[in-house]
Amino acid sequence: MRALAVLGTAAAVALAASACAPKSSATSTASGSASASCSTASLALYKKGQLTVATDSPAYAPWFENNDPANGEGFESAVAYAVAQQLGFSKSQVKWVVESFDDSYAPGNKNFDFDINEISITSTRAKAVDFSTGYYEANQGVLTLASSKYAGATSLAALKGAKIGVQVATTSYEAVQNEIKPTSSVSVYNTTDDEVSALTDHQVDAIVTDMPTVFYLASAELNNGKIVGQFSYDGGGSPEDFGLLLQKNSGLTGCVDQAIAKLKSSGQLASITKKWLSDAADAPELSQ
Repeated sequence: MRALAVLGTAAAVALAASACAPKSSATSTASGSASASCSTASLALYKKGQLTVATDSPAYAPWFENNDPANGEGFESAVAYAVAQQLGFSKSQVKWVVESFDDSYAPGNKNFDFDINEISITSTRAKAVDFSTGYYEANQGVLTLASSKYAGATSLAALKGAKIGVQVATTSYEAVQNEIKPTSSVSVYNTTDDEVSALTDHQVDAIVTDMPTVFYLASAELNNGKIVGQFSYDGGGSPEDFGLLLQKNSGLTGCVDQAIAKLKSSGQLASITKKWLSDAADAPELSQ
């Protein structure tokens, strides 16, 4: 589900499983006290005087740009530096290390302060690690073929006549029924591969799934895929949130939560999201 570039097999499987899993009833499992002392000098850091941030390698767009997390470009790189700034660190004080997706939420000591790697917050993972509050809530995305008559749609209303496919046991079915309200019956498939096959075989005009999966499919599975756009849907239970991952019972978790809260209240996080996951990724918000 890492987008707009071809993923390595292991990472793709891990991330697609995360993105496409049925929605859990579990709410955010972030821990840490919001009243923690968060002066830069008092932070519980992996290495004194620097903020050590982990992600996987390669690092793909739109989450990172040019496989260089340290350049500040791409959604997750920008978020990491924004959190660092809230914690009192300059860009030069942020040091990046490599941590594979699968290893990140394994039990044990970590060689980083937090990991940012499209990691969904789940209660199972939170038994072994801490999560911050969510910094990204996945929208629903619409994916079609570049040759489709729906490729240029700019609104949900323009998709009413489309034959749409979704994956079983996800919120996408309800999102399509309640937000797009298509005139044709929604086709339900067992796997993402089945959805893609139906699209390429012209059995459906478009597929709807979470945006991380849309990014991945558009780059890695379809040579002629076109992201029509994205839309929010809050009626299907708990949304999929990405959280910063920290060592279990980290003394930094509460301070990271405070940093994210400030980014949300100031509008900075929304601006970063729009810049890298809407404008730069060519995935516009679809109007009603």
